[in-house]
Amino acid sequence: MGTPLDQIPGVGRPFRDAVKLAGYTDLESLNGADYRELLELHGVGKAGLRTVHDALMERGLGGLVGDIPEAKGSTWTKGHTGENAADIKTAQTSQDPEEWIESLEWPARVKQGKELLKIFSEATGEQGVMWGPSMVGYGAVHYTYATGREGDTFHVGFSPRKSSLSLYGLQGHPRSEELLGKLGKHKTAVSCVYVNKLEDIDLSILAELIKHSWETEPGDC
Repeated sequence: MGTPLDQIPGVGRPFRDAVKLAGYTDLESLNGADYRELLELHGVGKAGLRTVHDALMERGLGGLVGDIPEAKGSTWTKGHTGENAADIKTAQTSQDPEEWIESLEWPARVKQGKELLKIFSEATGEQGVMWGPSMVGYGAVHYTYATGREGDTFHVGFSPRKSSLSLYGLQGHPRSEELLGKLGKHKTAVSCVYVNKLEDIDLSILAELIKHSWETEPGDC
């Protein structure tokens, strides 16, 4: 069962009515929707779309797609505070990341997930931790948006999904654009780098990008 949009703080009635008429019945149904197409709907604004995108990302989903403006006035600091918006359910779990990767039903993703686990662990010097049912995260950061919405999350991480490999926390750093330009075939959204398969990219560049992102203070993003 999906998350009703009236449970997402900051998503008003005009927004909810507009997207419902367009066929989106709950938060999760908006995952992967085009930002610019939604913005053309009467009653839908940039603030509401940003809130929806952030809520999707907090749940470990890919969020909206397209040219989404960066959030203004947000702050990111190292460490967790335990202060999270009431609707945020994604948190650290006790699941072992390697065991979870082994349980995936797609053999290619099992192999690639194990490789990512090794690359991220070597680049960060830490062991991964499961966040929610499908993300492996490294490090601890806390964010606060200009709206006051806040939560705990990880610094960098990944998720070997059926459709693509999702890489988190690798954008917005001083050398991100330079290294992404050398990475190989990939797509980007506001908070994610998407790769179809590891054979499409330069793994040494990926390791360098992870290490650079890890060593950059969260507030520099």
